[in-house]
Amino acid sequence: MRWILFILIYILVDIYAFQAVRTLTKSPWVLWFYFLISIVVLAGLFYELSFAGSGKMMQPPKIYFFGIFLAVFVPKLIIILFMFAEDIGRFFVGIFMKVAGSDETPFMASRRKFVSTLALGIAALPFASLIYGMIHGKYNYKVLKYAIAFDDLPEAFDGYKITQLSDIHSGSFDNREKVEYAVNLANEQQSDMIVFTGDLVNDKADELLAWKDLFATLKAKDGVFSVLGNHDYGDYVQWESNAAKAKNLERLKDIQKEMGWRLLLNENSIIKKDDQRLAVLGVENWGLNGFKQAGDLNKACEGISDTDFKIVLSHDPSHWQAQIKEDPRNFHLTLSGHTHGMQFGIEIPGIIKWSPIKYRYEHWAGIYEAKGRYINVNRGFGFLGYPGRVGIWPEITVIQLKRKQRTV
Repeated sequence: MRWILFILIYILVDIYAFQAVRTLTKSPWVLWFYFLISIVVLAGLFYELSFAGSGKMMQPPKIYFFGIFLAVFVPKLIIILFMFAEDIGRFFVGIFMKVAGSDETPFMASRRKFVSTLALGIAALPFASLIYGMIHGKYNYKVLKYAIAFDDLPEAFDGYKITQLSDIHSGSFDNREKVEYAVNLANEQQSDMIVFTGDLVNDKADELLAWKDLFATLKAKDGVFSVLGNHDYGDYVQWESNAAKAKNLERLKDIQKEMGWRLLLNENSIIKKDDQRLAVLGVENWGLNGFKQAGDLNKACEGISDTDFKIVLSHDPSHWQAQIKEDPRNFHLTLSGHTHGMQFGIEIPGIIKWSPIKYRYEHWAGIYEAKGRYINVNRGFGFLGYPGRVGIWPEITVIQLKRKQRTV
């Protein structure tokens, strides 16, 4: 029953979009091919969501059926916008002609081939983009480098480099060679510290087993630090018991320890250099809009001095907006992820940075500043749901801390 409404909407959109194809050609082969693709895509998606089991809701091949569905369905939505606009025009022209007393033309004029051609041409752009995103975009890794200057950065840490990864979502990967390339790329940055800001898996700790040895090769002089993201808790799986869910989380924690990562669970670690300190605080997931709020900033601050230079690892950037940036304890730099940049958008440095996710998250990609406090929102290393990326590429962030030069 839950699929009836969805199927009806799909069929109505399909039939309406079909009008553009029928306007351009009467070939039965083309028309039957159109409906064959529609039926196959709908049947495949319905099967994967209804009968293929819920244990791998966000893993291949299920996510690829979803990706193909988007590549077919989204262009049809664009087509019907043109068809609907044309129909409104045809309707009012028909009324005008009737009022004018013209009986020589039918009430609704024939569709114009120009409009259908334009609709299909524009719809081809998202179709090609979504296919490209699944084939190439999801592994199109980019290294983004920033330098941020602070008045009170300890001199010993001037030039200190941090590599940030986020949202690995290991359960979605299907190409070891590409992921290995990205891990090597992260190591090549030769940063003093590597941090991971949550969502190591989609749902289950076992997703990480095939990639454990690879991510264990991430190395930095001062270590690899990590925190949990909303997906790491297993909240989106129907477990047979609460004990099984808790065991899964403990297993994920153990695997990170086996990889040599230091998982910070509402706690901190002090990095010392020439008797000066840099504090790394890791909080558990804290988010708005129904996301888990397990993060405890006060607990993570235990043993930290107000004068310490503080870097906070917190998966969800809404935590910075709601609590961190206005806190009188002065958290200098927060590193987050979570948004993925929606894996879709347009970015041309210095010209435009846009994604639909901006209408939900004020801070969704890159560096933001408020009152001398900074946050970097990493666009994510992996992918989830749609098995690709378009315009918002997978990211390895390198941040260099600089001490502002004081004028005499």
